[in-house]
Amino acid sequence: MKNFNLLWIFTLLISSTVSAQTYFPAKNSWEQKTPEELGMDASKLQQAIDFAKTHESDQNPNLKIAHYESAFGREPFGYPVGPMKRRGPATGLIIYKGYVVGQWGEPERVDLTFSVAKSFLSTTAGLAVEEGLIKDEMDLVYPYMAPIYPYDPIKAMMNKADHLDQEDVFELFDTEHNRKIRWYDLLRQTSDWEGTLWGKPDWADRPAEGVAQKRARAQNEPGSVYEYNDTRVNVLALALLNVWRKPLPIVLKEKIMDPIGASDTWRWTGYENSFVILDGQIVQSVSGGSHWGGGMMLSAWDQARFGYLTLRNGKWNGKQLIPESWIAKSRTPTPANPGYGFMNYFLNEDLKQVPAAPKTAFLHIGAGTNMIYVDQENDLVIVARWIPNGDKAELVKLILESLPK
Repeated sequence: MKNFNLLWIFTLLISSTVSAQTYFPAKNSWEQKTPEELGMDASKLQQAIDFAKTHESDQNPNLKIAHYESAFGREPFGYPVGPMKRRGPATGLIIYKGYVVGQWGEPERVDLTFSVAKSFLSTTAGLAVEEGLIKDEMDLVYPYMAPIYPYDPIKAMMNKADHLDQEDVFELFDTEHNRKIRWYDLLRQTSDWEGTLWGKPDWADRPAEGVAQKRARAQNEPGSVYEYNDTRVNVLALALLNVWRKPLPIVLKEKIMDPIGASDTWRWTGYENSFVILDGQIVQSVSGGSHWGGGMMLSAWDQARFGYLTLRNGKWNGKQLIPESWIAKSRTPTPANPGYGFMNYFLNEDLKQVPAAPKTAFLHIGAGTNMIYVDQENDLVIVARWIPNGDKAELVKLILESLPK
């Protein structure tokens, strides 16, 4: 027992020393170092940055036009219902051993980040488990749910007799299928939730097999089939709002963004019609992406801070903000899709995302492409915005080639 105590004390001392040596940037400040100071090849790093500058997305900078020019705009009910904004130029940051060693574009610009918002959403789920609001992510969701009372000012002005037989509230998990869905299934995009939320039917989102076929087929057993579906992501957001009983942006600000020194410029929004009455207040349920507008708007600097937090296994300057166990679960492959963890952790274990990177690397990815590359083996975070998806792996490869051998 005495030897065990000595070992435990020694481990704590080592851990404290390592933590003290790890740099964490203060708010509105991130220390820079030259590549040479950290043993990097400056010319190769510059080649990588030049590659990123010259490989910008060719989609229209007006994201509304880009939406309608894409497959999203051709979906049933594909019109945006949340705010969108014109994007900036190709932009990025390279964080090595905690320090900024490269940047390009306009990293201070606040832009939509599309599905990277899902990583913030799943973080609020992990925090709900940590707080005991959700006992276990393997629990069924429906026992946690109260009726949802939508805020509908137009309906309030109607003659009450005109909607006498209509429900004033709705249930998110009131079908036989939906009652079998676990938080785990929503987080892994394997729920096959059925229904319509905020005017978007589940079958209208990327119906690869065709609308008629998708509507006609039976629902897949929860957990059995992976399907990337933003209606179901928004179901998770509303379910978490129901559990937290306060807006998720407030949860994220208090628990994550303020402690990591994020700027005051980020915003997380929902849709024009995604308002509910909660505890006597009008509250907006946020979007888990920008498929139909809304979602997370933030700078590349704030993206880098979140990526750096996940690089450090949820710990920031000695404080565990996201449970380390939740980061581990987020990085555990989904049985129905081994390249995906909890939303929106894209895994590299099969080397498909970035063949040149370690298998342990992971990415937070959104359309655009918006990428936060996280590489614990190399102590490296890369933020790249508005780069074609097919070019992101080459960019990471070039940056990796600049690291000390």
